[in-house]
Amino acid sequence: MRVTLIKPRIGKKEYGPYVDKGRMEPLQMGVLAGLTPKDVDVSFYDDRMEEVDFDEPTDLVAITVESFTARRAYEIGKEYRRRRVPVIMGGMHPTLIPGEVSKQADSVFIGDAETLWPTVVEDARNHRLQPIYKGSFGIPQQGVLPRRDIFRGKGYVPLSLIQFSRGCKFSCTFCATSAYFKQNHYVRDFDEILQEIDRQDRKMLFFVDDSFSSSPEQAKAFLKQLIPKKILWVGQMSIDVANDLELVRLMQQSGCLGFVVGIEAIYFDSLQWMNKGPNLKDFKNYEPQIKVLHDHGFQLWAAFTVGHDCDTIQSIEDTIDFALKNKFTFAAFNVLMPYPNTPLYRQLDEENRLLYDKKWWLHADYRFNYAAFKPKHMTADQLTEWGYKARTKFNSVPSICRRIFNLKTNMRSLFRLSLYLKYNILFRREVHNKHGLRLGVLGRLFQLKENEK
Repeated sequence: MRVTLIKPRIGKKEYGPYVDKGRMEPLQMGVLAGLTPKDVDVSFYDDRMEEVDFDEPTDLVAITVESFTARRAYEIGKEYRRRRVPVIMGGMHPTLIPGEVSKQADSVFIGDAETLWPTVVEDARNHRLQPIYKGSFGIPQQGVLPRRDIFRGKGYVPLSLIQFSRGCKFSCTFCATSAYFKQNHYVRDFDEILQEIDRQDRKMLFFVDDSFSSSPEQAKAFLKQLIPKKILWVGQMSIDVANDLELVRLMQQSGCLGFVVGIEAIYFDSLQWMNKGPNLKDFKNYEPQIKVLHDHGFQLWAAFTVGHDCDTIQSIEDTIDFALKNKFTFAAFNVLMPYPNTPLYRQLDEENRLLYDKKWWLHADYRFNYAAFKPKHMTADQLTEWGYKARTKFNSVPSICRRIFNLKTNMRSLFRLSLYLKYNILFRREVHNKHGLRLGVLGRLFQLKENEK
């Protein structure tokens, strides 16, 4: 028996193909391969950088689906189903709106795969694939190590992706993760994480947790065991980590170079509107927290969202100035997205503010990084324009040259300096390459056929 795993791309440019130069290993595909019984052959296609061979013989196709890749996932699934190959789709998007996905696949997997994936494979082997599987939520990867051999030769960023935990305890209104895990946070067994670190061959790791610090005492206990491994790592966490100096020091001692930090907005009223709990604690425009993190040498990737109901064009300009002033190593300026079945989506739907027939992820006219709703204090086109202006200005050559001179972070060592230059150049290129991508690759032809059903 053969199982084919597929990671879809977002889409394509209006003219010519797009290859994601900053692509990282899709850890979930490695986990699925690790869960697959050893007597089953596994093929893996990363649609972001290689052509899917639809004619390669296979007995089951498993596609991971995010909202931005849903349209492309449905295109891929249709090609396989046309060849009478059963297709199962799983991931965050199918879990949030399984009814939509069930029309595009033979089977839908809801929730985490660990408890039921071997059952799915066995059912497919015996030609009795069920229309829906409901995996339970809980501690991830119990007794399972990902298969990293499926990633070889695909040109990923040289990081090994590992998870310490899944989920997040906070309830930000715009966050799909919060809706998916229902404010729960599950931490893996420490020994299994350390074993996985030992079995991979890189010294640079990325802990992919949405919030590494969501359970701070467990994070401290783990970091104490990580210190002897002498690895380097990056991750994702909330700004309130800076309020716990013991945790900050343990991060530094265990090899943390920096992390993505969800700043989101620089004004208190915006943070209240989005219910961004960790940012509201002792709010002082982040200055004390940023100083603590920079003093400990962390290269910060500040993540902002623009388009909240308190946002104006002036507040977006202020956010750009704030990011430049604080010399963040990297920054993302994401247009606020109404992900399906989140509190934000439901609110905008009730207020009749959703655009693109309420399903931007399927609409033939939607483009990547475009606003998908009507903002309060500007037009959707203005929000799209200013999101792009923010990314362009922050990643401009003058900005890269000015931000490099942070002696506590980017200039702390030649290695950190090289990381700064390498990835700023990459992200500068990606700002322009990704903006305006069409979702999927078949364009309006696929949309028309979907509408005819």
